[in-house]
Amino acid sequence: MAFVEPVTLSSRGIALVPLALSHEEGLKAAAADGELWKLRITSVPEPQDTRAYIETALKTADRFAFAVTDEATGTVLGSTSYHDILPAVKRVEIGYTWYAGRCQRTHVNTTCKLLMMSHAFDTLGCNVVGWRTDNFNYASQAAIERLGARKDGVIRGHAMRRDGTIRDTVMYSLRSGEWPEVKAQLLYLLDKPRGESTAKE
Repeated sequence: MAFVEPVTLSSRGIALVPLALSHEEGLKAAAADGELWKLRITSVPEPQDTRAYIETALKTADRFAFAVTDEATGTVLGSTSYHDILPAVKRVEIGYTWYAGRCQRTHVNTTCKLLMMSHAFDTLGCNVVGWRTDNFNYASQAAIERLGARKDGVIRGHAMRRDGTIRDTVMYSLRSGEWPEVKAQLLYLLDKPRGESTAKE
């Protein structure tokens, strides 16, 4: 039995469903909202590469990918994954995350992360959840830090960007003992009246 079994996670109008080839057109449309593939610091596929992107996600042994969807309509809003899954030490990372332009700086990211962290800590019994991001992806770093994760450090010369340059990778993590306070804070941010400062991307 796999450590991460196929599962659908849903809350606040958002559903994370196991990524499938049937999501190809939906992912293309989501990526086109903002032409996200033009960002050199993300892994969003170009339209013609979307099917290969899904196929790679499905065959990668230590990754479990979701399509982020509108629960009411089924519209694909983006994608996110558990990856670098280490069952022996009960650790997963959350990444390969991107959303259509219209979903950025909304409740979508906070809701997705709450769902995935809740599943990781409360259902899978993880000891640690991790994140990694490009050293120049300041928006991603800020979003991860707003989740309550702690910066572990920077791995220099760690990975190749889509444009062929080599990036440094910023690593973050959250331990199970820190999760109850982080969960309470995320729920507080999501439940605040819209007139107040709300949870952002």
